[in-house]
Amino acid sequence: MDQFSFLNAVHPQQLAELYNNYLQNPDAIEPSWRAFFQGFDFGMTENGSAEEVVIRDAETKETETITVPENVQKEFQVVNLIDAYRHRGHLFTHTNPVRDRRDYHPKITLELFGLSKSDLDSEFEAGDIIGIGKAKLRDIVDFLEKVFCESIGVEYAYIRKPQEIEWIQNKIYENKNHPKFDTDQKKKILRKLNKAYLFETFLHKNFVGQKRFSLEGNETLIPALDALIEGAADMGVKEFVMGMAHRGRLNTLTNIFGKSPKDIYNEFQGKDYDIDGFDGDVKYHLGWTCERHTDSGKEINLNIAPNPSHLETVGAVVQGIARAKQDDHHKSEIQKVLPIVVHGDAAVSGQGVVYEVVQMSQLDGYRTGGTIHIVVNNQIGFTTNYTDGRSSTYCTDIAKVTLSPVLHVNADDAEAVVHAMNFALGYRMEFGRDVFIDLLGYRKYGHNEGDEPRFTQPKLYKAISNHDDPREIYTKQLVNEGVIDRSYLEKIEKEYKETLEENFESSKKENNAVVTKILQEEWEGIEYGKRKDMMKDVDTTFDIKELGELAQKITKLPEGKKFLRKVERLMKSRKEMFDEDSLDWALGELLAYATLLKEGHDVRISGQDVERGTFSHRHAVIKVEESEEEYVPHAHVSDDANFYIYNSLLSEYAVVGHDYGYAMASPNTLTIWEAQFGDFSNGAQIMIDQYISSAEDKWKSQNGFVMLLPHGYEGQGSEHSSGRMERYLQLCAKDNMYIANCTTPANYFHLLRRQMKLSFRKPLIVFTPKSLLRHPKVRSTKAELAKGKFEKVIDTDNPKAKDVKNLVLCTGKFYYDLLERREEEGRKDVALVRIEQLFPLPEKEMDKVIKKYSKAEEIVWAQEEPRNMGTYSHLLLHYTKAKDFRVASRRFYGSPAAGSPARFKRRHEEVIDYVFDSSKDNCILDYKK
Repeated sequence: MDQFSFLNAVHPQQLAELYNNYLQNPDAIEPSWRAFFQGFDFGMTENGSAEEVVIRDAETKETETITVPENVQKEFQVVNLIDAYRHRGHLFTHTNPVRDRRDYHPKITLELFGLSKSDLDSEFEAGDIIGIGKAKLRDIVDFLEKVFCESIGVEYAYIRKPQEIEWIQNKIYENKNHPKFDTDQKKKILRKLNKAYLFETFLHKNFVGQKRFSLEGNETLIPALDALIEGAADMGVKEFVMGMAHRGRLNTLTNIFGKSPKDIYNEFQGKDYDIDGFDGDVKYHLGWTCERHTDSGKEINLNIAPNPSHLETVGAVVQGIARAKQDDHHKSEIQKVLPIVVHGDAAVSGQGVVYEVVQMSQLDGYRTGGTIHIVVNNQIGFTTNYTDGRSSTYCTDIAKVTLSPVLHVNADDAEAVVHAMNFALGYRMEFGRDVFIDLLGYRKYGHNEGDEPRFTQPKLYKAISNHDDPREIYTKQLVNEGVIDRSYLEKIEKEYKETLEENFESSKKENNAVVTKILQEEWEGIEYGKRKDMMKDVDTTFDIKELGELAQKITKLPEGKKFLRKVERLMKSRKEMFDEDSLDWALGELLAYATLLKEGHDVRISGQDVERGTFSHRHAVIKVEESEEEYVPHAHVSDDANFYIYNSLLSEYAVVGHDYGYAMASPNTLTIWEAQFGDFSNGAQIMIDQYISSAEDKWKSQNGFVMLLPHGYEGQGSEHSSGRMERYLQLCAKDNMYIANCTTPANYFHLLRRQMKLSFRKPLIVFTPKSLLRHPKVRSTKAELAKGKFEKVIDTDNPKAKDVKNLVLCTGKFYYDLLERREEEGRKDVALVRIEQLFPLPEKEMDKVIKKYSKAEEIVWAQEEPRNMGTYSHLLLHYTKAKDFRVASRRFYGSPAAGSPARFKRRHEEVIDYVFDSSKDNCILDYKK
């Protein structure tokens, strides 16, 4: 047989298809063909041809040289050309409306693939793999140019799943990746574009110099969002959760979410708000919720989350809101809730939280069925050019982390933008994965409308000043197509201008700006809590018989499964603890969750290693030894509530943001994030400052989010000692959150239960123990759980008041260190009182204790933290008597604790010495030492 006769026996169309499949997924190809194609690629010369192929037998190691017929070579060369467009065509698109794009080499030329102009009229079977059948090379090239290199550039070749690749290629090959809208659809796009354009020009004219972060240059976002929402509703989406920063937000609020222009004008006019005790925020930070009826008659729920100026922070919150809505209302059909995140180009590539959020997208505890990411690409970050803003080729290269497709679109081409959005929607609904749209436009004015952009980009802004706006470009297109005439534009312009003017005149008659709270349906029936409400005792009791039944359920392992011996002993010891009426911290915590589940509250916990617990105390998820099958005792507590617990990715910022968003949308779920160590929360400082401590004041947005921060000085070094409670306490004001530092399992039990029993919601920061998890004195009784309550101040086991000379106030784990010393010295003249709630500070209870020990010669505030950290400065701000306390603390330090165990121990003992004997000062107060 001729050495290449097997190639002649195969139809060129089949060969082209086989080679195409090999290029996209080599492992799926039959081994002998794979070996041939590998040899062909290896033997390919610089001009893209391989006349001879050397094949090596994998078993015998023998080689065979095969001569490739010229017609087969040519087919393979055309397939390689097609593959080059798939991989690199996006680099040569017409997607930048105002700048020459970067020059990339090598370009996609015929010569690069062993082809020439003389081949243009030759027909190739390879045309079949792009859906146009056997075709001339010039037609194949024309098809590829239209699909990959005009107003839409598609990045997808890095995706590893053949079914996704096939779906994407079928979509983009259809109509050569060009839209095919009918007359009515074109007119609707123009109407939305007209509104977007006129809204911006109206604001610019009537509120001169005021910041609005105009959408001008990217107005096609509005018809694109409109198409997305309408199309998604037709595909079964019921709820939309959107997050975006400033750029275009006001336009989106009025033209997509239906916020009245009048309300926006009131905000521009600087009027006060219509709600007492509400500080408010700038107009382009506020959230909104509404019900919308689509063109096809479907009712949908739209939410846009409030956001701070810290760009990209809201993306994590959006994921949490969406996940909560899915868990609460659409558990079996999560696709019915669609998250949309609108980014800025400089922020999406510059902010690390984007990476964290993207990495969460396919994780069990955080997935939301795919997010549509839209980048409003101005090509400038404030005043910084994109060449100084990133090292990557595209601002959207973060998408490749999760192999998400990216569409780069020319924002001047309105139909291409809507077409790309329809693609993104289809992909998300089909595969439940993220997809990115990079909307390449420009910024007509500076970063805000008071800036002069020519200071930093004179050449660019010269081009922008001579450039038609997207509405004018699309109007000209439709006029040329005969879809409309100029009178049509004049008509719709006049109608919308009248609406804007009417709202403007109406706004002048109103005295206040109106604030619409978001997620009203979820928060129905939940009140706002003032400081006096926060100080009231709350009934957190639980029937002791039912408590025993719950203890039985959460300490019992299923039969017939083999667990680690240590786990079996642990569960047995927990049952014995309950029977012996001596409950440790872990059992108190787990019973709190169980009781809330029994009462119908979902519980969600996430964070690094929370399933077991950083200090191996929780063991809420237990693994079968051989299979690692998971058993979750709390999942069997109630048929009416869900227990969710997830080990998180190694992130604080995005995970705290996600779970804060979850609590925002699910107020009847106890939502907890636990830090591995308390000070790890500083990785989420933006969330703490911009949402947790201030959201109710800024946006009237309640939240019952709980943070558990392990805290306590135990010689573990500077980063594993302090939860930095001073930072949280410094943020406390009026009625914005609770701060607690509990010392007993019972008090912790009631604190967690109180969080769900309140008639309002406040964030709760809890400084939790480490060594106390197994401390023999940290025990509570069943009765203390069942019949007790949360004690803001604990004054127990103390000597008689008349004998007390030193009243020592302290908080947290340090109490047990002081108690140990008091017992060692047999001191009956020292009373130790624990302040369990640090904010709102329980002043009445503290006054009562001080009155009780009125014969004490001095009052000592004792803390294990340095003087400039911990609770002392908070006391000075909130408790007038604190100025007279003798303070026992470490000196002033820049680091929370010493790294040397010996030095740690010495300093710790110095503080305890000083608590019990003021003469043993040891220069504790000297900040210089």
